[in-house]
Amino acid sequence: MSSRLDPSEIEAVLLGGEARYTREEAVRLAGASNDFTKRVWRALGFAARGEDAVAFTDGDVEALRVTSELMKNGVLDEDAAIRMARAMGQTMARLAEWQTSILSTLSYEPQDRAADDDHGPLVGLAQELMPDMENLLLYIWRRQLAASIARRIAFVRSSEDAAPTYFPLAVGFADLVSFTTLSRELDEVELAEVVEGFESTATDIVASGGGRVVKTLGDEVMYVANTALQAAEIALQLADGVKTHIEVPDVRVGLAYGPVLALLGDVFGTTVNRSARLTSFARPGTILIDDALAGLLRDEPALQVVAVRARHAHGLGQLQPYALRRSYEPADPSA
Repeated sequence: MSSRLDPSEIEAVLLGGEARYTREEAVRLAGASNDFTKRVWRALGFAARGEDAVAFTDGDVEALRVTSELMKNGVLDEDAAIRMARAMGQTMARLAEWQTSILSTLSYEPQDRAADDDHGPLVGLAQELMPDMENLLLYIWRRQLAASIARRIAFVRSSEDAAPTYFPLAVGFADLVSFTTLSRELDEVELAEVVEGFESTATDIVASGGGRVVKTLGDEVMYVANTALQAAEIALQLADGVKTHIEVPDVRVGLAYGPVLALLGDVFGTTVNRSARLTSFARPGTILIDDALAGLLRDEPALQVVAVRARHAHGLGQLQPYALRRSYEPADPSA
């Protein structure tokens, strides 16, 4: 196998064809403007190419044509098209890096020995998996889109003050308290395994509880839930379900309820900031919630909400946190 793989050859294998067009040729064939093509290319996260460089494939031309047609038909304006391209580009870039990391750990022997060429096992494995991955990707995207639209409609209908991008949500942060200790005691590979274990466990708990992971930050997971009870149950399971071998409580959680601004696949606003600050106040192994969430959960018989010392939070003023834990019925002495 060649010791050096040509990126253009890899692109040709995985993109189904070699680059054939300059930017000018791609623009003309797609029926798009040169300025729009440059903006879309940057939004997708691809490196700039020289005007005379043969850098565009038939697939690139078709993607530009479809996007241009959506604008001409009035489905998207140019700003929406660029935002959509940026959303897909950033999401797919992370997905591709994640998948490449997984594929790099696998061994690969092509079924057809004649197919074993100088592109290497990683390219061969990716090429073999692509048809099935494309079908799965489309299916998962459709399912996630349906769920997202259903949630957004429910939010808007739930309150007269709600809007498509502004509505009430429960926001939670789960922080891996032992991360600093772990980073001193483990090597890079072991630490990566702990982070992946934390993220996978937390993601499973959030999804099974009806919530949604917004983002992961290595030692921290941010999630949202439609209802106070969903958010509380997820928090309790996170505090109980994420364990490492370090002999300290592993997770602390902060929860807040209120309006959020939903943009770029993320959520913003005072509710998010309040949740993050409560997480920083929480002791290892505990869950702190804000007064809005406490009011919604106080009458839940399976939960216990207890006021703790008020704290000052920079930019937020005085916060009154509440500790959240399960209620346990005392044992019946006659049993």
